[in-house]
Amino acid sequence: MSRANLDKDPREVAAMFDDVAKGYDRANSVMTFGFDRRWRSVAAKILDATHGDRVLDLAAGTGVSTAEFARHGAWCVAADFSVEMLRNGKQRGVPMVAADALRLPFADESFDAATILFGLRNFVDTAAALTEVARVVKPGGRLVICEVSTPPNALMRFLHTKFLMRVVTWFGKRASSNPDAYSYLAESMAAWPQQRELGEIIAAAGWSGVEWLNVTFGVVAIHRAVKPEQE
Repeated sequence: MSRANLDKDPREVAAMFDDVAKGYDRANSVMTFGFDRRWRSVAAKILDATHGDRVLDLAAGTGVSTAEFARHGAWCVAADFSVEMLRNGKQRGVPMVAADALRLPFADESFDAATILFGLRNFVDTAAALTEVARVVKPGGRLVICEVSTPPNALMRFLHTKFLMRVVTWFGKRASSNPDAYSYLAESMAAWPQQRELGEIIAAAGWSGVEWLNVTFGVVAIHRAVKPEQE
């Protein structure tokens, strides 16, 4: 398995998620003490998808977030490069597509909005993925990204940095058939850019109006942006 601070091999990352797909949602809830549900709910409110909206939920995993976004009548499709993750979420009743974030199988300007919840850090090229997502979103369309982040408070930042990797790797060794997968996830969290830096990456990829909201003391941040209207 490629380490998080090195180049990620998409095939290795996909295989890793295939391997942990069966218990992934339960593991997330346990490791986050149930906060994952809160984070999805806040992201859904920020997205504000309504009837008639077409939403691409990228790195959707088993489609938990996709189903959340579809509750108010939007048409939402779950896209992920792990076939096993999609297969384990087939009961959610949302459209699912196996897709590479760098080469999305959708036409230009197909969606009113795109979301990425806790998946952006797994892409081999963050900026290229954000540019590709912009291609399939209509001018004026929205982008919502929910990802791990860095608490602005020094004490919270110390506790987060000091214990995060230990907790995740400890859990992985005891509750997963693939402990290396959880070591990778912990390392990818620790190596991820802070809020402002990620905002700059989003803006450089062609999005405008970038802003973010810290949730749970900044352990997680939700970024939103808009694809500029055509001149």
